[in-house]
Amino acid sequence: MPYSYNIHMSPKRRYTDEHAKAGLDFDFPAIETWPNQFPGYEIQIDDPELTSVCPKTGLPDFGLLTIRYVPRKRCLELKSLKEYLFSFRNLGIFQENIVNQVLEDVVKACDPVWATVKGEFRPRGGIGTTVEAHWPRPKA
Repeated sequence: MPYSYNIHMSPKRRYTDEHAKAGLDFDFPAIETWPNQFPGYEIQIDDPELTSVCPKTGLPDFGLLTIRYVPRKRCLELKSLKEYLFSFRNLGIFQENIVNQVLEDVVKACDPVWATVKGEFRPRGGIGTTVEAHWPRPKA
């Protein structure tokens, strides 16, 4: 009789609610801002070396994070943004949660007209992930 193994039956492979929420209760550093001087333009910021850790496996995740926004009265200060993004380095958090957490924190910091955060994560096990979140959020 051939040996078969169904990974869906193995309890050690199941993701829990704790895995899904991992990293979201972290005390992220504040993103500083400075007064915007001009109306109606777009800013794009790239972090080509974003790193984090999978909360389930403990394996590292690597990605390109892109933030695009139209400032209202405040612009993101880049040094504090860099320090904020460094806080993900050893944090166990899903890629989808990174993108959405960054969006929430960008909006909280500078109240933009609109914002988009996109994460393009390098393949692990042959599968890459791209996650994009938008502000304002769609109505439920």
